[in-house]
Amino acid sequence: MAPTPKQRWLTTSWPVVREPLPLPPAAVIDVGCGSLGGFVPMLLEQGWSAIGIDPESPPGPDYRATTFEDYQSPEPVEAVVASMSLHHVHDVGDMLDQVAAALVPGGTVVVLEWAWERFDDATAQWCFARLARPATEDEEGWLHHHRVRWTESGLPWPDYWREWTTEEGLHPGAGIVSALDARFERQASSYGPHFHPELDATDRGEEIDAIAAGTIRASGITWVGRRL
Repeated sequence: MAPTPKQRWLTTSWPVVREPLPLPPAAVIDVGCGSLGGFVPMLLEQGWSAIGIDPESPPGPDYRATTFEDYQSPEPVEAVVASMSLHHVHDVGDMLDQVAAALVPGGTVVVLEWAWERFDDATAQWCFARLARPATEDEEGWLHHHRVRWTESGLPWPDYWREWTTEEGLHPGAGIVSALDARFERQASSYGPHFHPELDATDRGEEIDAIAAGTIRASGITWVGRRL
C-alpha cells in the first residue's frame, strides 16, 4: 500500500530534523507527534532517547497521551522538535516558554512550521492541479479537504482562505518565527517547500524549482536554535 500524505511528510522531513540534533543518545522530545508517533520511531531506531507528546499519540512507553502544555518533563532534555504543532496552539509565547523550560542550557530547538499567510491563489492552484484522486479516506490529505470546501464555498480563494484561517485562529508563520527569535538563539531559519508530500508525482525538488521560478511561494518554515 502506498504511504499516506502524513507518512510521506515524516519520511521527507526526517533528514531536515535529524541534521541539527545533538548526537545520540541525547534525549529528545517530539511535541505534537500525532497518531503515527511523529519522528519518535526514527529517533529511537537511530540511537536517540525520545518521548512523543500528543493527545492522539500511539500507546506505549515512548509516548505521553497529553498536550505539551500539560506535560511535565521529569528532567531537562537536550533537544525539542516541534513539527506543525505551533500554529494552532492558544498562545505561542507560553508554549515556547515551556519548550525552553524543558531544555538543558544550550539545548537544541528544531521547528518545522507552515506560513499559511503565504498560501496565495497561485500557490493553491498549483497544488490543487497536482492532487491525485485518493483511493481511500486515509489518503485524503488536508489539501483535498480545502479544494472541496473552497469549491463549495463559491468564494474567491483569498476570501475563502482568510475566512477559514480566522475561524481556526491560526498563528501566522512570521509571528512564530518572531516568537522563536525572542526566546532562543537562532542558528538557522529559512522558508522552503511544504506541499509536496500531499501531491501526486511531485517531489521536493520540483517544489523547490517552482519556488525558484516564482510560480509559487515558499510556505514551509525550518527554524533551528538553542536555549541560552
